[in-house]
Amino acid sequence: MSQATMPDFSSSVKLKYVKLGYQYLVNHFLSLLLIPIMAIIAVELLRMGPEDILNVWNSLHFDIVQVLCSSFLVIFISTVYFMSKPRTVYLVDYSCYKPPVTCRVPFATFMEHSRLILKDSPKSVEFQMRILERSGLGEETCLPPAIHYIPPTPTMDEARSEAQMVIFTAMDDLFKKTGLLPKDIDILIVNCSLFSPTPSLSAMVINKYKLRSNIKSFNLSGMGCSAGLISVDLARDLLQVHPNSNAVIVSTEIITPNYYKGNERAMLLPNCLFRMGSAAILMSNRRSDRWRAKYKLCHLVRTHRGADDKSFYCVYEQEDREGKIGINLSKDLMAIAGEALKANITTIGPLVLPASEQLLFLLSLIGRKIFNLKWKPYIPDFKLAFEHFCIHAGGRAVIDELQKNLQLSGEHVEASRMTLHRFGNTSSSSLWYELCYIESKGRMRRGDRVWQIAFGSGFKCNSAVWKYNRTIKTPNDGPWSDCIDRYPVFIPEVVKL
Repeated sequence: MSQATMPDFSSSVKLKYVKLGYQYLVNHFLSLLLIPIMAIIAVELLRMGPEDILNVWNSLHFDIVQVLCSSFLVIFISTVYFMSKPRTVYLVDYSCYKPPVTCRVPFATFMEHSRLILKDSPKSVEFQMRILERSGLGEETCLPPAIHYIPPTPTMDEARSEAQMVIFTAMDDLFKKTGLLPKDIDILIVNCSLFSPTPSLSAMVINKYKLRSNIKSFNLSGMGCSAGLISVDLARDLLQVHPNSNAVIVSTEIITPNYYKGNERAMLLPNCLFRMGSAAILMSNRRSDRWRAKYKLCHLVRTHRGADDKSFYCVYEQEDREGKIGINLSKDLMAIAGEALKANITTIGPLVLPASEQLLFLLSLIGRKIFNLKWKPYIPDFKLAFEHFCIHAGGRAVIDELQKNLQLSGEHVEASRMTLHRFGNTSSSSLWYELCYIESKGRMRRGDRVWQIAFGSGFKCNSAVWKYNRTIKTPNDGPWSDCIDRYPVFIPEVVKL
């Protein structure tokens, strides 16, 4: 006689419905409490006759002074509430830069260039090959023209040319999409971490499009891959104090001056992962834009771990022993990112999670901290708070770690993996390529909530929550227009080169 196997209670259908019932009960507790009260009042009113109801009404004595004072109080409180309420900020539309095919860097081309540039360092070439094999990048990622030369020519002129190409193309497309005129831009924010020329990139945009002389312009540098959401946060704050205004954000990273030509392994990693890209975003607080805006900004939470030395130095620009400048990525990067994410989740969780998940988390915390019970920490189910996730495509390890820690499915991280495969790590603009992927797949519905998570040097973890404002047709333009039908693609653990 065979031994009976224990049923898998974790996947039990009955337990699934018990959990759903619990979530519904906690999330709708007040509504369920009010229903019987309203039913009792309705029954009592039905029992009473018209004369009884009239007698009760006549027994109430209204004083004209009390009525006027009460009315004034209600009007005053309503006025204060609406005046102190933050202005709603909308994302009208955005545009992502699509590099030309002439900038494409297949694996074979990348490795050939590495062998020629680092011909005296075969171990460095082999290291880059191993990284590329496991990177999750595809054959269509792009590097700027200056990096295609042998050796590369990272001059100031070439860097400016790349900046003009990626920024102006994205801006032109944004103007075309939204019908926005350059003279209508009230606020301009440009973020680029590693390339900070004088005049600034924001001044370059103002000069190109002949923007107004009273425009409020900002140029953010040195803030890493999370600078895109920092720009959104700055735009939101500015739109709170400047009514009836438009804000344009440009997020990019200029690759040309930052190609590392040395032999330090920790500094060779960015060469394998970072690729060219840019995004232009139009935000507004105008009521007239409410009906055409794609998204409404719900929350934005920023976490900075710069007070800790390990966090501060984990992504660090420096010179190697030969005096060559590059970005040093610490081996502790993933652990530091995990701590930053934990701190960020602690703040954003109460803002977005349903009451059922918050109650379970609280009970778990009380059990472990107060009663010293050997319970595993309860990980809230963020899939109940969001329909879509845009995790910064910083690398395969970043996406894997967040998928594991947040208990996400393959579909939830599909946009991040496919963006990394098609465009590589485009730094602060990667979140917008991911959002465009979800839209191009036709998965976005009105009312859907999107969670954008980005990491950056310093060390920072920033996250934004957007709510889809309206239903639109699946876009047939943008960076995914010629390849969306091929995605998702299978990405092996190792691509043998």
